[in-house]
Amino acid sequence: MSEYALRLLRQDRRLAELAAHPFDFDLGRAAHGHVEEVRLASGGPLEVVAGDGTGGTYFVCADGSVLYADSEGAAGIIGSSADEALELVIGLPGWRDYTHLSPDDGEEKILARVAETEDEIREYYGIDEERAELRAALGLPERSPVELVSRLRAALLRTEPDFVLLNADEGCAYDRLGPDGPPLWETVLAAGRAELTRLREGDPTAWREVAEDPVRRRLTLRAAQFDRAEGDLELLRHLLRHETRSSMTEELRLAAVLVGLHGDTGDLPLLLEVRETDFDTACGLGGMPEPGASADELRRWARELDESLFGTDPSDEPVSIWTDLARDQGMTELARVTLIRELDDIVMDQSKLRRPGAPRALDTAPLSGLARDFEELGELPQALRAQCLYAALQETAWDRATARHTLARLEREAGRLPQAVNSLAAVREALATPGDASLRHWHRVNLGRFIAEEHYRLTLALVEAGCVAEARVLLAAADAVLGELSDNAAKGVRELAERAAARVGEAD
Repeated sequence: MSEYALRLLRQDRRLAELAAHPFDFDLGRAAHGHVEEVRLASGGPLEVVAGDGTGGTYFVCADGSVLYADSEGAAGIIGSSADEALELVIGLPGWRDYTHLSPDDGEEKILARVAETEDEIREYYGIDEERAELRAALGLPERSPVELVSRLRAALLRTEPDFVLLNADEGCAYDRLGPDGPPLWETVLAAGRAELTRLREGDPTAWREVAEDPVRRRLTLRAAQFDRAEGDLELLRHLLRHETRSSMTEELRLAAVLVGLHGDTGDLPLLLEVRETDFDTACGLGGMPEPGASADELRRWARELDESLFGTDPSDEPVSIWTDLARDQGMTELARVTLIRELDDIVMDQSKLRRPGAPRALDTAPLSGLARDFEELGELPQALRAQCLYAALQETAWDRATARHTLARLEREAGRLPQAVNSLAAVREALATPGDASLRHWHRVNLGRFIAEEHYRLTLALVEAGCVAEARVLLAAADAVLGELSDNAAKGVRELAERAAARVGEAD
């Protein structure tokens, strides 16, 4: 990490003025900050060091990398250090126009594009003598435009997943500045492809280690899904036997399908044994051909499942498959950023939730799935974004009550106690005036118990936060909910209710 040139700019007013005009790296704009409050999705500090005339901002990240964010909602890394970023803005004053250029475009195209941009700049500013003076004073090397474009592209491709910028209030991600990186599935599947190669080579260590490791086993099966070979039957049988240790997983069903597609009736005893592993596998592998079935019947069963649940193009698979596997491999930031962008897409265009064949109906399950995924990542602000929209889109009283109950829990865990109080008030409203028959038995089932428990937990949280008056009001509401429950539903709540009442009494 080098900030030598940046320090010189800060110490020398003449150099700082040259950097600002004509190279639009203005240290004076740092005092104004960015156009809105922002933060990194991965956390970590951001230091504003300069701005430009378009409202863009240059940030230095914890590792010294420089992140540029424009005023239109796009951001990207432009250098691994402040000095590297200064090389870029001085060597390519029109760099913002080159973010989609690649060395593959060829020297002729790159040089022509740079010449065109710089000629336009020269109509207003001198840049040649100024560039030479700044480079000499700051000790920056002279690099060709082609090399600088190559370095810019490499820097931009480093932006994800560790340097994705978020609007601090709304939590939405800035767009990519420049090229997209490799698709998520390609990064996630890399290890599985390597394992599959080792298995095909007959490496006995790989056969043992992959089979015994649930994550490596899942990845290898997914790799085999998209790279199918006639000679894989024995290794697929091996992985299928061991995947039963995880009970009913999608990869277990996949392994059974891949084995079945070979149409070897000698595999029926193995497939049936796998099916009868436990109750879940029996349900998940229902419809499997029974002993004595023909090869055609086995292939037909496998093919129907394959066509409905699996496929041969990884880009067609639900993104949740890849985010789950990314998280399992420790690629937490990659999973986090992908999920944030998935949520952003839905927030910006709710038509993505429309059910095929029923354009007026929405399938809101992706939102609740995103909320769970974010919660598992410990990303409560994003979980709240997803759950809040999910709750707002529910139509039946039951769905409204359950969604608001979950929202209240997330808000309490995130320390947003007033919002949690409001969410529980919405739950009680749904119970009191449901508008349909979906909640007619709420007081006899687990939903009633869960709602009462959340009231008492929030009461305790309010007391701990010093909000005693609010806790007292909520305690009364909690007692009213408890009074509606059946004896069986209320049984598990009374101890928590007594503890909450005692804490409110102590605080009074």
